[in-house]
Amino acid sequence: MLTTLILKTFVPGFGKSLTPAERVRCGIVSGITGIVCNVLLAVLKVILAIVSGSIAVAADAVNNLSDAGSGVIAVAGFRLSSQPPDAEHPFGHGRTEYVAALIVAVLIVALGVSFLKDSVMALFREPGEAAGNGVIVFFGATILVKCWLFFFYRKVGKLIHSEVIRAAAYDSLSDCMSTGVVVVSLIAARFTDFPVDGAAGILVAGMILWAGSQVLREAVSKLLGEPPDKELVEKVREVILASPGIDGVHDIMIHNYGENSYYVTAHAEISCDGDRFSAHDILENAEIAAAQALPVHLLLHADPYHQDDPEVIFWRSRMENAVSALNCEFKLYDFRLIKEGDRLDALSFHLLVPHSYGMSEREVLCSLEDAMQIHRPGLRLQIRFVHSFL
Repeated sequence: MLTTLILKTFVPGFGKSLTPAERVRCGIVSGITGIVCNVLLAVLKVILAIVSGSIAVAADAVNNLSDAGSGVIAVAGFRLSSQPPDAEHPFGHGRTEYVAALIVAVLIVALGVSFLKDSVMALFREPGEAAGNGVIVFFGATILVKCWLFFFYRKVGKLIHSEVIRAAAYDSLSDCMSTGVVVVSLIAARFTDFPVDGAAGILVAGMILWAGSQVLREAVSKLLGEPPDKELVEKVREVILASPGIDGVHDIMIHNYGENSYYVTAHAEISCDGDRFSAHDILENAEIAAAQALPVHLLLHADPYHQDDPEVIFWRSRMENAVSALNCEFKLYDFRLIKEGDRLDALSFHLLVPHSYGMSEREVLCSLEDAMQIHRPGLRLQIRFVHSFL
């Protein structure tokens, strides 16, 4: 409820359907909210660390301060990502968000390493005085703020599909666990001479490193390029197939240049009976329809085929049966007959093969040629193997 109130207050026009500008505004507001909360927590924990002399409390205070710095990076990332394309960045600046998430992850990991070193050294120091009840109560109460930040970030992250905000939610959840560990260590230090403070610091450092590694992995994966969202792929496919004159679509490639900024290429099957101008109009109409319905820039490649040739239909059906019998996930397209005079010499086509398929291309070719020998001995296959991008 408080999350919705904050967003409605600082994001004019906030609702279920967000414009790109409103999405950026939500990201900036969430970043600033995190900065304010983390700075206040850091100040409080520094005071408690001085009072208690606890290395674990000090580590948690610096952790909150780094979270505030991460919020600054997130805000800067959203501002930069909203900049329009320019001569140096013709595809826009949307991937700045992923770079911001990467920087946040590196900071978290570096912080975890620093805490780990300090905590290990604390194992070999004489334990200090046990923390008072007031320190423990105030320190424990800070968990509530971090728990609220986790739910706040998670809701905003889902709403605007932001890796930076999801990273902040991950970090807040690990902070809740690490602060809980420190509270337990402060209580346990009253009943033992074992350096609980240092041990707790090591555990906190481990949690921070784990959270940082998860954020780092996701950020790097986004920058390297991930498979597109299946729902978006199906919507693109539906829009293309709904366009008059297009009978099939394959080799859909989607490049992500930030949230709601996708560049798409695909092969569209059209009849080769028309002229070049009609083929151009068919593809261009589909590209326009996709741009109007989805946040994509679509470029189509024409794959012409003989729609009504009985011989093509006959041999394509046989070839498709052989392919399906070998593996139902294989897809056949760009099918053509290769003839020497009036004699059929070979079948030429592209074969879409999953990346995880175990047989080699040579083994697949031999298996399909063997299957076609029963129809025409000596028939050759000219196959161009293509691996799926999805």
